[in-house]
Amino acid sequence: MANVTIRTRLLSKNRQSLYLDYSPPIFNSSTNKLQRCEFLKLFVYSEPINRIERKHNKETTKLVEWIRLKRHLDIQNSRFGFLSESNRGGDFVNYFKKYTGRRQKTDSDNMAMAFRYYEDFISRGLKSCDLNESMCEGFRSYLLSGPGINFREKPIARNTAVSYFAKFRSALKEAYSKGLLAEDLYSLVKPIKASETHKERLELVELQKLISIPMGTEVMKRAAVFSALTGLRFSDVKALKWSELRGRPGKHYLQYRQQKTMAAEYMPICGDAVKLMGKRKSATEAVFKNLAYSSIRIFLVR
Repeated sequence: MANVTIRTRLLSKNRQSLYLDYSPPIFNSSTNKLQRCEFLKLFVYSEPINRIERKHNKETTKLVEWIRLKRHLDIQNSRFGFLSESNRGGDFVNYFKKYTGRRQKTDSDNMAMAFRYYEDFISRGLKSCDLNESMCEGFRSYLLSGPGINFREKPIARNTAVSYFAKFRSALKEAYSKGLLAEDLYSLVKPIKASETHKERLELVELQKLISIPMGTEVMKRAAVFSALTGLRFSDVKALKWSELRGRPGKHYLQYRQQKTMAAEYMPICGDAVKLMGKRKSATEAVFKNLAYSSIRIFLVR
C-alpha cells in the first residue's frame, strides 16, 4: 500500500505550494499511467509576518492533513478516482458521451438517443458533479414522464424509456468498474420494468410468400428471413457476431446481448436459421455485413 506524504514546493512571494506524494506511485485510470504527485492548489506562507498569514497557515495545514488522511483511506479501499481532476468533478456527462460514441451504430440509434435525453435532463438546472442515487432516480422519473426531444417532439413510450435507462445504467456500471465513481450506482438504481406488448406474428403462408419475393440485396433477404425465424429485432440481427453462435449441428444456439435492453440472452435456433447465416467467419465479424436500416425501410409498409 502506498504511503501518502505532504510535500512543499517553493513559490514566489514568500509562499510554498502543498502537494501529496504517493510512494509507490498510484495508477491513474483516466490517464492509464502511474501518478506520483497530486497538486492540491493550496499554499502556505514560508515566513508568516502577521496574524492573518499565521491563521491562513494553520487552517490550510489542517485542511491538507484532512485530505491526506482521506486519500490514505481511499487507497485502502482501492478507490483511485481522486487522482483525476475531472473525476473529482464527477463529470459523468463527458464520460457518458464517450461511452455512447464507442457503442452507437448511427446518430439516431438507441445508444445515441439515451445520451441526448440524459443531456436534456442535465440541462434543466442540474450539475453533473452532483451525480448520486437521487439524481439517477430523477433521470428515471424524467424518462417515465415520456418527454419528446426529437424533431417531431413525440413523447417516448414506456418501453423506449426502459431501453434508454438500461443504457444509462450500463454506463454507470462501467464507470464504477474503472474506479471513476465512488458508489455502485448501477446496483443502487433499479431498472425500469418493461410493459407487456402484443406483437404481430407471420403465418407460415405469409413467411413463405416473404421468402419468394425479390428483395434488395442478398444479405437483406437472408437477414429478414433469419429475423422471422428467430424473432430477433433488426438491431440484434445487425449486431450479431459469429462468436455468438454456439453449439453443434442440430443443437445450435445464440448467446448474445440485446441491443435494446442490454440484457444477456440465450436462444436455441433451428438449422434453417443457421444456414441463412452463411459460411462461418472469424469470431469478431458481423454475421450479416453491410446491413442498413435505411435500405430495409423502403420495403416495409405500415
